[in-house]
Amino acid sequence: MRKLFLLFVLSFIYCNHTPPVEVVKDYTSIHNEALAYCKANQFNQDFYFLIDMSIHSGKNRFFVYDFKTKNIVDKNIVTHGTCDVFEDNPEKYKKAKFSNKPDSHCSMSGKFKIGKRDYSSWGINIKYWLHGLENTNNNAIKRVVVLHSWTAVSNEEIYPRYAPLSWGCPAVSDEFMNVLDEKLKKVEKPVLLWIVE
Repeated sequence: MRKLFLLFVLSFIYCNHTPPVEVVKDYTSIHNEALAYCKANQFNQDFYFLIDMSIHSGKNRFFVYDFKTKNIVDKNIVTHGTCDVFEDNPEKYKKAKFSNKPDSHCSMSGKFKIGKRDYSSWGINIKYWLHGLENTNNNAIKRVVVLHSWTAVSNEEIYPRYAPLSWGCPAVSDEFMNVLDEKLKKVEKPVLLWIVE
């Protein structure tokens, strides 16, 4: 009888257990500030790119935001910098760290202007130069921190595993880079990329 009761209790708990609801962040204030910045500085006002480095690297944290529809229209995972903690021991480097210092191999935060499309030796062989617009990232060109793809980066979430580490570049999957490249090739004004911590 006791076993039957225990079985009943366990089945009740199992059947009535609902998985935790994932909290969706509210980026409204960031989107509004991004649009105001784009208007004031003659940037593209159709869309911008937002990277939230506070999110686990195995989850989607690169967002394409459409200013007109006020919606995130695409998202994917993106790497962060090693800060000289390398691939053989990724457990020591779960969260992004930030530095503007040359040769730090850390991520950089703040607003960037997406610049010239160029050849990359990584991924689909396309990169976009990133021009840092703030004190936190104005060494981006000197550090060669660029937007590019990397075959090692998954095109879908891999949580609880982590994305591979870069030398500071926000690297995305080859498939997602094709999506971004198509968008970037169609615009005449510079596009804003904003990396938040």
